[in-house]
Order: sequence, then C-alpha cells, then structure tokens
Amino acid sequence: MSRNNKPSRVTIIGIVGILVLVLVALWSFFVSDFNIDQVSYNSATSTVSDRTLVQGPIVKHVEMPKEVRGIYMTACYGASKELRSKLLNLIKQTELNAIVIDIKDYTGTISVPTEAKILAEGAEGRGCKINDIKSFIEELHDNDIYVIGRITVFQDPLYAKNHPELAVHKASVPTVPWSDYKGLHFIDVGAKKYWDYIITLARESHDKLGFDELNFDYIRYPSDGPMKDVYYSLSGVNGVVTDANRAKNLEKFFVYLHEQLSSSYKLGDRPMLSADLFGMTATNYDDLTIGQVLERTLPYFDAVAPMVYPSHYPPGFIGLKNPNSDVYSVVNYSMKKAVERTMATSTKIASFAYTRVSTSTPAIYKKPIYSTEKMRPWLQDFDYGGNYGIAEVNAQIKASRDAGVTGGYMIWDPANRYTRGVSY
Repeated sequence: MSRNNKPSRVTIIGIVGILVLVLVALWSFFVSDFNIDQVSYNSATSTVSDRTLVQGPIVKHVEMPKEVRGIYMTACYGASKELRSKLLNLIKQTELNAIVIDIKDYTGTISVPTEAKILAEGAEGRGCKINDIKSFIEELHDNDIYVIGRITVFQDPLYAKNHPELAVHKASVPTVPWSDYKGLHFIDVGAKKYWDYIITLARESHDKLGFDELNFDYIRYPSDGPMKDVYYSLSGVNGVVTDANRAKNLEKFFVYLHEQLSSSYKLGDRPMLSADLFGMTATNYDDLTIGQVLERTLPYFDAVAPMVYPSHYPPGFIGLKNPNSDVYSVVNYSMKKAVERTMATSTKIASFAYTRVSTSTPAIYKKPIYSTEKMRPWLQDFDYGGNYGIAEVNAQIKASRDAGVTGGYMIWDPANRYTRGVSY
C-alpha cells in the first residue's frame, strides 16, 4: 500500500475526538438517568463508622506563637457575629495573637457542630451554639490568630443526666448523682467510657473544625459542695478515694489523653494540648483535695495554665490581708514557684513519667527540665473582690513575665468585656 492510502493524522485525531464526545454523552445520560449527584462531605462521613477512614478537606492550622497572648470568648459571644467582631477587632488592634473559644461549657453543652454519633447528646444542651465555627476559625486564621478550643471535662451535668452510672454519686443515696452547691453534677474521674467521649470531641474539633489547640478545664475531682456525701463508684474503693489516689487517678486520664491526641492524624497535624489548674497548684505540693498536682500534669501537655486570679487567693496569702490589693505580688510569687518546679531536675512528687532515684523517705524522683514556654497562666480581667482596670491587668502580665514565664498568658473575663488600653 502506498503512503497516500494510509489514514492521515488529521483523520485519526478526528475519529478519536468523535469517540470522546460519544463517551461524554453516554456518561451524562447515565448520571442524569440515575440521578447521581456529588455526595456532600457531611453525608459521606455520616455513613462511615470508622472515623479514621473519613476522607475530607484538610483544615489549615496556625502554629502556636512563641508567646501566646490570648483572651477568652464564650460560645454565646461566638454565636453572634456582631459580638464576636468586637473581640476580633480588639485582637487586630493590639498585641494579642490568640483566642480561647468554648467547645463544651460548664453545662455540658457542645457548642460546635459534630458528626460522631456519641457526641450527639452534647448538642441537647441549652447553651449557645456556634454553627458557623469552621468559617469563623478560617477568618481568625486569615488574620494569623491562634485558635484555642476550651473543653470543660469532668463537670458535665448533661452527660451525668444521660449516664448517671458514670457520675459522682451521693453517699447517702448511691444511685443519685451528687451535685455541688450550684446544682452541677460531675463525672467520676474513673469513667473511662467518658474519656473516649472527650477524646472524640477533641479530635473532631481539631481535625474537622480547625482548632489549633485544645484546652482542658475542670480536669479535677469536685469541690464546693457537700463533700462528706460523695461516693465514687468508679475511681474509689467502697466509694472512697484516698488523698494518695486522687492525683494518680487524674494522671491516668492525662496519660490516656496524651496517648490518644499526640499521634499523627490523616486530617492534619496533632493538636497542641493545654491544661487549666487551680492557681495554688503553683505553690502547693498536695492535690488541693481535687487531684491536681503540677508535676503530675507537666509531662502530658504543651502548656499548663494555673488560674492565678488574685481574687481567688485566701486572705493572708504571702502576708496579704487582701490579695486583690497587690495583684503583681500574687501573680509574680505564684508563677516564680511554678517556673522553679517546671525547670527542676528532681522532685519529691511521684509521677508515672518520673524515675525514682533514691531510697530515702520521702523519695526523690528524676524529672525532665521543661521549658518555661510550657507555663501560660490565666490572668484576671473581671471585677471580683476589687476593680480590675488597665493598671491591674498590666501588673499581672508584667508579674508573669518577670517570674520567668515565656509561654505567654490568657486573659479571662466571663462577660467578654476586656479592658481597653492594656499593653499586651
């Protein structure tokens, strides 16, 4: 056959083009005929029982600032675009670089959208809901703002109502959940089923919504109630938890939390973790009857936040008749002690993470030197016990820095009305 009888290159291209058009037409007919639409991300994930198999958009995260300078925002403020814009503008106009937003509040209400079935009951709470939290976090990230999600842990009246068998009970009536003087119920620290509830909420908040850090509050045994009438069916022996075991039981939760949230994720890097502690954990070596001990907390969190609100210290603390009268001294003294203990190479406090190095009594344990960046106290900007304005807030910030704290601070005001003019 001569060269002229072979199909030309143009003819071949034309035939291929026609075949492509025919295939496209057939596919269009197939999709239309069977009504196959693109499945939404929420619909797809709702049918997946194993969350590790969920494939969705990877959320972006902001790296933890070397010195976190944050303020707290309630879910109710976050639910209002008008109100939350005020705090966003405050951050933009100052040296602030972070914000703490409620994921689960003191009522047990989960304030953000969730997908896991075990979290559905948290949405039953009557607290405020931030339905557009993901887009709001994206806006915060666009402004280089580090986003911290606050999760109230063992104080959870809603979960206790739905799962009374996991709650702290009354010793007088062991089948009835115990409540503090405000009528709020607590979950027993030993309720491991509840641990997974918290882990699931933490993972979704980080992986799917974009929270950069998870801040755990109320990680403690209850207080401020009829304590002689408590019965711990899960963490106690015959309903009683000894002084020695409270801190051990709480540290077991910390270990589990760290193990579950420090591994790599398919939907993003691991979250930063922070823990809120009573302010006096910085200066006390006992567990304050709630299980909290600084040395037992340090190994498991990226940041530890003693709540050193001067108004919450008793009269006579470091010789002050009224701790509100000298906020600098209260914060400075407390955080100096916290820094010393953070950087110490040994301690008399036992921990699952430390090695005993002496046979003496009390024992001495070898402890890692933790960076001062791990310290990040909560400071006060609310009028309780005194008036807190520019001078008082500035004094607390300076006191913390002067104490050697390099991890920053978080400012608390439950009303979200922060003092203007503070040098953050």
